[in-house]
Amino acid sequence: MLKQWPDDGPELLWSFEGLGEGHGSPGIAEDRLYILGMPDTTGIIYCFDLMGDLLWQKDYGPEWHTNYTGPRSTPTITDGLLYFVSGQGVAFCMDAKNGDVIWKIDMFENYGAQGTSWGIAESPLLDGDRIILTPGGQEHNVVALDRFSGELIWSASGNGEQSAYCSPIMVEHNDARLIVTMTAESILGIDAVDGKTLWRIPHNQGNKIHANSPVYEDGMVFCASDWAKTTKGHVMIQLSEDGRTAEVGWRNEERFNLLGGIILHEECLYSSSFDKKEWYCLDAATGQVNYVSDQVAGGALIFADGLFYCYGTDGVMALIEANENGCRVISSFEVTLGSDEHWAHPVIGKGVLYLRHGNTLMAYDISAAPSQPE
Repeated sequence: MLKQWPDDGPELLWSFEGLGEGHGSPGIAEDRLYILGMPDTTGIIYCFDLMGDLLWQKDYGPEWHTNYTGPRSTPTITDGLLYFVSGQGVAFCMDAKNGDVIWKIDMFENYGAQGTSWGIAESPLLDGDRIILTPGGQEHNVVALDRFSGELIWSASGNGEQSAYCSPIMVEHNDARLIVTMTAESILGIDAVDGKTLWRIPHNQGNKIHANSPVYEDGMVFCASDWAKTTKGHVMIQLSEDGRTAEVGWRNEERFNLLGGIILHEECLYSSSFDKKEWYCLDAATGQVNYVSDQVAGGALIFADGLFYCYGTDGVMALIEANENGCRVISSFEVTLGSDEHWAHPVIGKGVLYLRHGNTLMAYDISAAPSQPE
């Protein structure tokens, strides 16, 4: 991919204006792109080809229409089926060819989900023939469903807390397979086979917002949350050899991250603020701050081909080189299309950078030109 962009940004291949409100990113599979939007108060899933042509769209029912309106989920696609969760807490399985509903489950009605201030914001986790979801019910806190039928396979009670906008991850640690996620005041480790809650680490944030997925590497789980009256910021959890117990390795309560994601690269943890122009690099082993930079606004962060891509909350998309000693903005451009907040995470596929800004989806060519023969 390009190691530097033109001064006015990479080429805009295509854009689509008319998604409606929403904050979820596109999911891509089999040369198809799927994304959610809300043009009025009804959710719609759109399917595009990679040239930007709209192939179909389907109404899936009422969507979240208070407190930053629209869907939050990014579709998960596998074997011709796609999965997502509406902001109203309804989980869907659809035929990826045409959007026909295979099954749907209301997590409030079926699993006692507790209401949240900002809607349901998770994206489903695929585990073989299972889909993992976080209803946040007192009994059904985290559940595994048969992905073909929607039938319940297991239910974990966790700590009985409401969900906290966090998408769970799968951790393969030695011989153990764990589901790790965050609920209102907890980091949970759950046996992926039978749903037994193995461990809980208290992790409070006054607004009950933990919108970043955990990150795992070499027996360590990293989590990050935003500032509030009481908060725990960034934390590293050290797993036991068999993964059935865990303890806090370190906490950094001075640096915060609302929803931009965290990247672990070469023994450093990269993160950014939400309401400040701050980029953090933490030592992954100790949690100590290597440096703080104000070169780029806080925002959604991904990593590809040795470089960082940060879509700032100020609408600036930046290409960044970073290591433990410092960072440098190589290139940047302003996203001028779209509406409302710049919150959706960037997505890269086949040399194309996809950005969602509210009502608008954009595709930019970031592929490197093929080498010319000498």
